Amino acid sequence: MDLSTLVGTILVIVLVFWSMAMGSGGLILFWDVPSAVLVFGGTFSVILMHFTFADMGAVVKVTLRTFMVKLRSPEQEIDRLLEYATVARKEGLLALEAKVQDVNDRFLSKGLQCLIDGLPPETVRSILQMEADVQRSRHAHGKKLLEMFASFAPAFGMIGTLVGLVQMLSSLKDPSQIGGGMAVALLTTLYGALIANMICLPLAGKLDLRAKQEAQLRTLMIDGLLGIQAGEKPAILRERLEAFVRPQARVRQAA
Repeated sequence: MDLSTLVGTILVIVLVFWSMAMGSGGLILFWDVPSAVLVFGGTFSVILMHFTFADMGAVVKVTLRTFMVKLRSPEQEIDRLLEYATVARKEGLLALEAKVQDVNDRFLSKGLQCLIDGLPPETVRSILQMEADVQRSRHAHGKKLLEMFASFAPAFGMIGTLVGLVQMLSSLKDPSQIGGGMAVALLTTLYGALIANMICLPLAGKLDLRAKQEAQLRTLMIDGLLGIQAGEKPAILRERLEAFVRPQARVRQAA
C-alpha cells in the first residue's frame, strides 16, 4: 500500500472538516443539498459527455492502484534481474521458466516468457516497448479525466453561485428567503474548490508521478532482460542498470 497517498488524503480531509467543525454552527452549516446536487451531479454529467462509463471505471481502477499498490524500487528490480541473469548464465534461458510462475508483474512475466521462447532481441524490445507505451497511455487517460473533474467542479461552483445570487436578489423583499439563496451561492463555490483541490488535482498529480516511475521501471526491465538474453555477466549488468538508481543509493550500496 502507498502510505503517502493514503495518509495525505486522510490528513487533508480531517484538517478541512476539523476547521469547519470548530467554527460556530458546526459541520451542518456547510451542508446544502441543492448545492451538492448542482456541483457533484453537474460535474459528473458533463464528464459523461466526454467519456464513457467504461472510461470512468478504468480511471477508478487506476486511481485505486495509487492507494493499494506500491511500486518496487529500481534497486529491488535490479536485484531481481541479476538473480535471473545468474540463473540464465548457469543453466540457460529455459531455466527461467521456473521463475515465471513466481513473478506477480505481468510486464516482467511477459518479458521472461519472450526470452524463454527464444524471440530475437529486436522483437522482444518491440513487444515490451509497445506494452509500456499502452500502460503510459492508460495513466495519461486517467490523469486527463481527473484534471477535467478538477476543471468542471469549480465551474459548476460558480454556476451555483450565480444561481444563488439570482435567488437572493429576487427575495430581497422577503428576508427569510435570503439565507437559502446565500447558502447556495457560497457553498457551491466551496464544494467545487474542495473537489478540485482536495481530490482531483492531487490524484492527477499522483497518477502522473506513478506513470513516470512505472515508465522508468519498464525501461530498466527491458534493458535488463535484453542483457540477460545477450548473456551479460551479472556484475556488468549491474553496472549498466545502476544508471536508473539515485546516486545516493549507489553510494550506500557501494559502501
